[in-house]
Amino acid sequence: MSTPAFRRLLVVIKQTAWEEYSQLRARGQAPKALRWKRLESRFHTHQQCVNDLVDILKRNNLQFSCVNRVELDRQHLADVDLVIAVGGDGTCLSAAHFLDHGTIPLLGINSDPMSEEHKIVKKKKTDERTSHGALCACTAANMKGKLPRILHGGGILSTRSRIQCIVKSTFSETRLVPALNDLLIANPSPAAVSRFRMGLLKEVKEHTPSLGSMTDPSYLPKSQYGTVTRFGGKLYDVDNSLNVWSSGLWVSTGTGSSAAMAAAGGMPMDVTSDNLQYLIREHMIENAVNKDEMKDQNNALLKKGEKLHLRWNSQKGRIFIDGSHLYHNLELGDEILIDADAPPLALFTRDD
Repeated sequence: MSTPAFRRLLVVIKQTAWEEYSQLRARGQAPKALRWKRLESRFHTHQQCVNDLVDILKRNNLQFSCVNRVELDRQHLADVDLVIAVGGDGTCLSAAHFLDHGTIPLLGINSDPMSEEHKIVKKKKTDERTSHGALCACTAANMKGKLPRILHGGGILSTRSRIQCIVKSTFSETRLVPALNDLLIANPSPAAVSRFRMGLLKEVKEHTPSLGSMTDPSYLPKSQYGTVTRFGGKLYDVDNSLNVWSSGLWVSTGTGSSAAMAAAGGMPMDVTSDNLQYLIREHMIENAVNKDEMKDQNNALLKKGEKLHLRWNSQKGRIFIDGSHLYHNLELGDEILIDADAPPLALFTRDD
């Protein structure tokens, strides 16, 4: 067999629901309605996949270390040239957040794929309790044949765009981890209105003021809605600004366009697209004078190079990154820049 293409691997392992609820049960805090036998069966299926993976890596003489998904830290990535995520799409997304430079490829393995038995579910064609595995290159059922080929230089390595999000508060500017699927920007309470002003940023050429004019605040460039804004030291004006009252805003990549964005009524996109897509949730436009114009701005593509700007006008807010586990809190007056300039992710994909 040929020489392995990777020197050192990191295996990120999902923590199953059975393990999480078992910890709660030990403290007397587990929900009463849990189906323990089903959860335990899923745990054993997942664990068998992990054991089989370890056996494959050993037989191919590869150096590797394992870490639980909830314990993953940047220190685990030292000298690693491939990350393998064992679990499902959620585990892949969690691992991808630590690969923010885009230099280490990611390989996902669906440890509990949908079986023919699972497909026979009353009233439904699929079983939502298993992962779809859209981000996984192989499954527990076929990895013995596919994984060695990938480890020795084969497989399909694709490049996936990610979302860059920068939040500017009163005294700080925070660059969030890149999102592979989507962002949800909304009030922490689903029953509350999310208020924000949205527009596109246009870079403004800054002129050096004269010494005398620097003491006069009127020398600062102005836009329709006041003084222009800055991100990363660059000066921007806000164009096509729209005041929004809604249930929040979805922003997705091509990769994430088939997930929550599709369920919310968004447009289908090619997974390799460099563009982003945004969709305003439940936009309150009934009494607006320019109702038709506002509808046209509800859902649109954000092309490569374009920058979306939000000024958060609710007392509280939250940016959810690729699901509910990772988020950033917002305060009234925070500004948000969103574009596709995050380093892309190198992701192994299915070859079928």
